[in-house]
Amino acid sequence: MIRIKQILFFVFVLCAVGCNNTNDAEATASKSNINEIYIIINDALWNGDVGDSLRRKLAAPVDGLTQEEPLFTLNQYHDTTFDAVLKKGRNIIIVNEGSDKNFTSKKDTFCSPQNVFTFSGETVEELLELIDMYSYDIIMKIKETEIAENQKRNEEEGLLDITHIRQQFNVGLMVPTTYTYAIQNDNFVWLKKDIPSGNTNILLYSVPYHRIEHEKTILGNIISMRDSIGSLYIHGQEKGTHMKTEEAYSPYLFMTSFKDKRAFETRGNWDMENDFMNGPFLNYAIRDNKHQCYLVIEGFIYSPSSPKRDLIIELESIIKSLEFQ
Repeated sequence: MIRIKQILFFVFVLCAVGCNNTNDAEATASKSNINEIYIIINDALWNGDVGDSLRRKLAAPVDGLTQEEPLFTLNQYHDTTFDAVLKKGRNIIIVNEGSDKNFTSKKDTFCSPQNVFTFSGETVEELLELIDMYSYDIIMKIKETEIAENQKRNEEEGLLDITHIRQQFNVGLMVPTTYTYAIQNDNFVWLKKDIPSGNTNILLYSVPYHRIEHEKTILGNIISMRDSIGSLYIHGQEKGTHMKTEEAYSPYLFMTSFKDKRAFETRGNWDMENDFMNGPFLNYAIRDNKHQCYLVIEGFIYSPSSPKRDLIIELESIIKSLEFQ
């Protein structure tokens, strides 16, 4: 325990000096991959109930993906490598056994952006109780950080001219220049980016209130709306093919808020009618009282041979950059 405190103090001094140097932005920036967590924990805890609890909470399967993928990639480190981790880690969890029961959450302690979460407890039981109590908050904060990091990277990459979107839908949107307009008309925009294993896509359109709220069967109405849009615009290479919501698994529906507006978030899988194409989608239907409609923005992926978790986060970061004007 004394050794960990000594290392913490020593590394804090080193990183505080480095991160306070405003002339060296590169030195202050965190470096880890998207959706990656560094966990500072000894082997006994990591291989026991505490590690199992962390994996169960933080590496649970992502909702709505065609293949099972964990929420986050978890990397264990010993205290002897703690200094190296702190120089680059964006999301860090420290687990200390043998000290007073406590949980702390700090931002940008050593570099930026950075989350540092610390669990301390006299016993394994106390650590398990804290993990169960605070894991949801950790997940939400890390997701928020990763979306912001993606948005930052998009902006640095360069942003697409969205004049048409701004004029038609009265919104701003941060879309990287790697996307191009596949379709744009008076009430529908399809943005598409080719990737080595397929493509990622953003759809934007509006529908009247009743299209979502009719008879209060929200999920059924959203599925029907998606399928009608797919039939109109999203076709495969063969005649008679179009995108639709996969029928085998019911999508996940959440009531939420989007920039202080009521919204419905839907996550699920799509497939191509009369074809073998499929993939995950993320759909937000946002109630726009000013214009008396729901603004719908959706991201979907076709990438059969690669993981999709980080691609979904990339799409979510674009979607959540939307600003009403």
